[in-house]
Amino acid sequence: MGESNDLDNLVAARKILKSSIEKSRKIAIAVDEIGSRLKETSHTLAYLQAALKDMACQCAVYEIRGDVDRAIGPAAAVLKVLDLVYELKDSLEVGPRAAGLFVYLTNIKRLQEALKLLADNCRLVILWLEDVMQFIKDNAVVADDWYFRRVSKLLKVLVELQGKGESFRQDGGVLSSAFDNLENEYRSLLTHSGAFPAPVVQELQAITEVLAANDRLDECIAIYAQARIADARATLRALNVDYLDIQLSETVSVQTVEGYIDEWDKHMEFAVRHLLKNEYRLCSEVYHNVGSDAWMNCFSKIATHCGFNNILTFGSRICKCKNEAIKLLKLLKIFSTLDKLRLDFNEVFGGKSCAEIQNSTRYLVKKVVDGACEIFGQLLVQVELQRASSPPPDGGVPRLVCFVMEYCNQLLEDENSSILVRVLEIYQAWNQVKFEEGLFYNEIHNIMKALEINLETWGKGYNDTALSYLFMMNNYWYLSSNIRGTKLEDLMGTSWLCKYEESTEYYAALYMRESWGKLLVFLCEEDLILFPGGRAVDRNLVKKRISVFCEAFDDMYKKQSAWILSDKDLRWKTYQLIVEAIVPPYKSYLQRFMSGLEHATVDHVYYNAENLENLIHKLFQPKLGKYGSSKCTDLIGIRNAAMKHFSSTPAAA
Repeated sequence: MGESNDLDNLVAARKILKSSIEKSRKIAIAVDEIGSRLKETSHTLAYLQAALKDMACQCAVYEIRGDVDRAIGPAAAVLKVLDLVYELKDSLEVGPRAAGLFVYLTNIKRLQEALKLLADNCRLVILWLEDVMQFIKDNAVVADDWYFRRVSKLLKVLVELQGKGESFRQDGGVLSSAFDNLENEYRSLLTHSGAFPAPVVQELQAITEVLAANDRLDECIAIYAQARIADARATLRALNVDYLDIQLSETVSVQTVEGYIDEWDKHMEFAVRHLLKNEYRLCSEVYHNVGSDAWMNCFSKIATHCGFNNILTFGSRICKCKNEAIKLLKLLKIFSTLDKLRLDFNEVFGGKSCAEIQNSTRYLVKKVVDGACEIFGQLLVQVELQRASSPPPDGGVPRLVCFVMEYCNQLLEDENSSILVRVLEIYQAWNQVKFEEGLFYNEIHNIMKALEINLETWGKGYNDTALSYLFMMNNYWYLSSNIRGTKLEDLMGTSWLCKYEESTEYYAALYMRESWGKLLVFLCEEDLILFPGGRAVDRNLVKKRISVFCEAFDDMYKKQSAWILSDKDLRWKTYQLIVEAIVPPYKSYLQRFMSGLEHATVDHVYYNAENLENLIHKLFQPKLGKYGSSKCTDLIGIRNAAMKHFSSTPAAA
């Protein structure tokens, strides 16, 4: 029974297992069918995915339409501006003179503005296109390569256009060539001589402003200075200023260039007040809108290199010449020239860029002041040193007297005295010396007093008393006649003039007493009457006395024939004194004791009255060439160790 149950159970299990296997087979078949369908679905989904992705990219490109739209406006402007740039470029190729300067300058400015506008628009387009490029890189699609190539090419073109202005400015570029043309026109305009017309000045101003605005100010100044320097040099050469190259030293007398100093005065005044002042004004007008530093720098180049420094240097060379009295007058002339131009110097050379000329001028002024004061301070010393020299052997007026008189009168002239007083004041201020009121006039007064002492000393140096008196008479006459009506009379006073006149009369009387007056003793009447109360005359004694008188006259005449009275009025007055003292007594003597012979000559009568008078009128004639001129330009050099620093003071003779 039990076995039957087990079999049933096995049969039942078999059925169940068989049923399960069948179901599994059916399920496997169903699964296979479902896998195939899923595979097909997977392929379909991949295609859809690709299609959807492509559609998504197309939609993304559509999103950058705003960037493209924003680039279109500047891009269109680039095309228009580019057309204008090439149009202006063509207009600049004809040159400023052909196109008209101001039109040419306007086109340059328009081209620069167009290039700036071109660069600005290119910059905007480039910014938008760079955003597009970046978007394309970030959202790559199949067609990206076409977009990328197109945008890259466009960017390259825009970058080249953006740098167009720089290429125009490079050497050989349109703007560079235009600026070169302007410089040539600038150079041509500056070759104009004389005053510049207003239109030319305006053209120069316009060119200067354009060149300065384009970093060509240095070249502009160089061209301007070179052209104006050449013109200024030519102007100075036309004045015949070759003397400025003369070399001077301490051994050379200023008299060798005396005539050139007056020329120097004229040339200095012309150079400052006309030549350089005109250049100064022209510079300030042409560079007015560029800045004061620029035009002052330009002017200083012209002033420094046009030859004006040679004029200043010549003045300094004069200061190096040998110290002598005439040099003082020339130094005063130089100072006077500089002083009258002082305001002009300050106006024209006042800028810091003219420091070289300022220093040269200060140096010249210092040399003039120091040199003038040194010479003036030695004048009195030199007059005193001449006291030891010998008086002139002919009793004439020593050159020192002539020189001092003329020289002091020259110093006292208004044009010299006022300058010398100023020079002395400046010198004392520089050396921190208390100003001495009336120093100049006191010194002249002392020089005249020293000259008087010299005369008294020289007068005592003669062995012949008559010659000594004639010398004193001669010199006091010279002093009185040359002081009257001069500045020296104003300084010394009328009393001095009267003293000189009185001294002249005094020494004239002494001279007559010691010379011609002594001849009358030979015409005495003692012992000539043979009988007391009678009329008979000892004619032999008369003849003897007349003979002795004539011999004495001859001796005195020969001796005094070498003496000189340089002033014709004094000679005439002296003739009158001698004639009045001798001829009437001699004529009367002949009439009384040798009647009929007063107008004739015989063996024992050397001279009749007329001959005697004629001979007297031949005395005291100046010997031209022996003593020469008394002017201060004709001096005798004194070579003395004590006076080597003032070696051209004239000697007494």
